[in-house]
Amino acid sequence: MSYIRIGDDQQPWPAQDESPLQRFKLLARQAATVAVDLVFPPHCVGCERVGSFLCSHCLSATTPAEDRSAPGFDELRACVEYEGGIRAAIHALKYERQVRMVRPLGELLAGMVEDAGWPIDLVMAVPLHSTRLHERGYNQAGLLGRFLAQRMGREFDPAALRRIRATESQVNLTMHERRDNVAGAFVADAGIVCGKRVLVIDDVLTTGATLGACAEALRAAGAAQVFGAAVAGAVYSGETVSPA
Repeated sequence: MSYIRIGDDQQPWPAQDESPLQRFKLLARQAATVAVDLVFPPHCVGCERVGSFLCSHCLSATTPAEDRSAPGFDELRACVEYEGGIRAAIHALKYERQVRMVRPLGELLAGMVEDAGWPIDLVMAVPLHSTRLHERGYNQAGLLGRFLAQRMGREFDPAALRRIRATESQVNLTMHERRDNVAGAFVADAGIVCGKRVLVIDDVLTTGATLGACAEALRAAGAAQVFGAAVAGAVYSGETVSPA
């Protein structure tokens, strides 16, 4: 099995279920990153403090996320608001291939989920369409979900939920447009999720449209309970949403 390295302690982490070429490219990038970190100590993505990729100062400055809801969920939560160091860390993970951000963000998620006390049998993540997965090389939500599952001793199955239709980016779409954009875009495997209490992970929760579409697919496949968790909640007002 190929491995990538994530986190300040550089523990090995199994790659997400991409093609062998994608895993090789991700492994090569991480090997280069480790070599650079040996010469140049890590800096916080939020404030540039030396010593960690997301420092305790930036974490302590976070604002708890407002309550969120979406159809199909027994409960849905985000850890903190999408701002400051958290926003910088998610951006680095999602757009700059900084997969080492999985550990601090995953620890934040794990703390919230453990506090929630949800009865979870199975963890999964909002899937990317194969085209987007090929472009990015990995699914950032999948890496977070896999980390969380291992951290909590739960099963993680990327095959439980699939995106069967490519959708346009949700950025700059209204709440109504976001819901239409992802309607029917996901399908769950009844053989995996039927009767299970499942947790769906995403990086950013804005209107809940994407997670809601995932929950609809899971309910249709017979999931007994559906919970949702995201690292951050993006602020929105009326029909205008912030980029996430």
